[in-house]
Amino acid sequence: MPEISPNKPYRIGRSRTGLGLFATKPIKKGTKIIRYSGPLLDCNKKKDDAVENRYLFQITKRWTIDGSARKNIARYINHSCKPNAESDVRKKKRRVDIRAIKDIAPGEEINYDYGTDYFKEYLKPIGCKCDACEKKRRKLRVAAREEKKRVKAKAEKRAGAARGRKLNGHKAAGSVSRKAKTGSVTAKARTTKKPSGSSH
Repeated sequence: MPEISPNKPYRIGRSRTGLGLFATKPIKKGTKIIRYSGPLLDCNKKKDDAVENRYLFQITKRWTIDGSARKNIARYINHSCKPNAESDVRKKKRRVDIRAIKDIAPGEEINYDYGTDYFKEYLKPIGCKCDACEKKRRKLRVAAREEKKRVKAKAEKRAGAARGRKLNGHKAAGSVSRKAKTGSVTAKARTTKKPSGSSH
């Protein structure tokens, strides 16, 4: 791992996605944090067409920075969909500086948006793991659990109502049966009753 001068406002540390760059001092909005460095590749030359790595930073259609060398500390800055820094591309000077777009507190991870092309090719297939996307996924998981509970409670309520209707139906049927039985006995008693007077 490359050495970092103690007066620099950042350090390399463990991140959710592996290694990342973290602020060691307060960094004000608009401050240049670090330069994205490496050899320039001329895309018009065939020998450079074969270069394939995730640290290529395109400046223009012709010039690209190969930032794969470990001395390029900026290569450790991770992507974020809601970043606290941005890439400041100087096309004429063929250089890229990373600048803060928010105040960054000590201990906070420095990140910037890698762009649509990189996102589609490398991040979308595996799912973006930046803080913003993780928070979004957590919210969706919580919402899904709440919806599952709501559906379950609704189903239990319906089942309880159905059991209540069934039980009331049995009670009603039993009551009718008892009434019918009582009526039958009364009718039978009336038909077998002897006359009040006696014949001689």
